[in-house]
Amino acid sequence: MRLDRAASIDDLRAMAKRRIPRFAFDLVDGGAESERNMRRNIEAFEEVEMTPRYMVDVSEIDTRATLFGHTYSQPFGMAPIGMLNAFWPDADLTLARLCKRENIPYVASSAASTTLEGLAEAADGNGWFQLYVSSDKAVTDGLISRAEAAEYDVLMVTADVPAAGKRDRDIRNQLSVPFRFTPEVILQLMANPTWSLTSLKHGKPNIANYADLLKGATSYADVQKTLITPGFTWDDLARLRARWKGRLLVKGILHPADALRCAEIGCDAIVVSNHGGRQVAFGPPTIEALPPIAAAVGDRMKIILDSGIRRGADLMRAKALGADFAFTGRAMAYGVGAGAAKGADRAFEILKLELVRALGQLGEPSFRELVAEFRTSC
Repeated sequence: MRLDRAASIDDLRAMAKRRIPRFAFDLVDGGAESERNMRRNIEAFEEVEMTPRYMVDVSEIDTRATLFGHTYSQPFGMAPIGMLNAFWPDADLTLARLCKRENIPYVASSAASTTLEGLAEAADGNGWFQLYVSSDKAVTDGLISRAEAAEYDVLMVTADVPAAGKRDRDIRNQLSVPFRFTPEVILQLMANPTWSLTSLKHGKPNIANYADLLKGATSYADVQKTLITPGFTWDDLARLRARWKGRLLVKGILHPADALRCAEIGCDAIVVSNHGGRQVAFGPPTIEALPPIAAAVGDRMKIILDSGIRRGADLMRAKALGADFAFTGRAMAYGVGAGAAKGADRAFEILKLELVRALGQLGEPSFRELVAEFRTSC
């Protein structure tokens, strides 16, 4: 299928799956255990119905959204994804540059395949930095100092990794560090020559910001241990709030009481997220967790949502139920996998055009004016 014939993010996913070796595709596409939570994220969005209103002038649709004093062209940005260059070579920089060009935020993962400094330069003012809090305080402080020096002004602290997620696909694929070229892997590489040759040209991906720390890693489990913090507490978050002078967000909030604690500590926003279904197999889909959180803290801080967005209408649904903004990770990654930079452009275009059409069909010409009243039905 040609990129211009891709009608949906699902089409781009199917194209990416054909172009990428299974072990690399599963690294991004897979979820925790049975992947129930990952599926429910998508299904729950589809269950949110919105009632159109007609005889409204929708000849001009405004999709802009303002967050932290910056007006973005769209109400969504690129979520952080670690090791994305293993999915498609140079994916990190490709997406960071797209976000700058299209004026949407790009969140650089601390587990990215590209240094946070390189991503800050590519995003050029539209970059945010996502932090995994390490058990080693010196590692965390070092990353924060680098983020400050690179002039990031938004820090997104990931809270939902107190234990490593069990991802069955990675176990079946025997994902390891350093990477092992088993006979099965060699066959997959031969079956996907474009990916293999492009990867050879760009070099073996790694976790660039932790490169020195991970020199002794012998398994993917070792990598995960570096990125999780069983001892991360509210007191630690309060110390981070005092340490970081810019905007501070907490990613991975699913309970209203936790949202309230974040507000009390002085966080600027929360991200209602379940890590795209990659950490917990038994939790709620984010769109269902959103309304009670919005009721608890919607007048005290900004609310952002991620996990499960596959359609432009999902952005509209999230706004109607209380989110100010949204992030999508896999949707944009599928575009890169389907066609590198042109595929990323196509993914962005699909979400943008679907949102414009959905707002027009709903009878709401401004994304910023969309509210729950008279818009949703059960």
